[in-house]
Amino acid sequence: MNDITFYQRFEADILAGRKTITIRDKSESHFKAGDILRVGRFEDNQYFCTIEVLNVSPIRLDELTEQHAKQENMTLAELKKVIRGIYPSEQQFWEIMFKLERI
Repeated sequence: MNDITFYQRFEADILAGRKTITIRDKSESHFKAGDILRVGRFEDNQYFCTIEVLNVSPIRLDELTEQHAKQENMTLAELKKVIRGIYPSEQQFWEIMFKLERI
């Protein structure tokens, strides 16, 4: 069983270390630094790696910066568009910083 899922389009970036954060809603705000999570693809829940959570902190959509976008391996405009597509009515999020533990 996987602890967290990502859309398949992010798998290569996670495995290459280009994506090092994820922005999630309150339902996934319970993770904490030191947690080791099994990661699966959202589309089929297929396991593809394990990550270690480094930090979890609250953030609002309007507080996202170019640095967040870089850690997501996209532009700030793309990041905000992706988040709006997944969470159309949310304003409060949690930034989950992680590192690849194993493939």
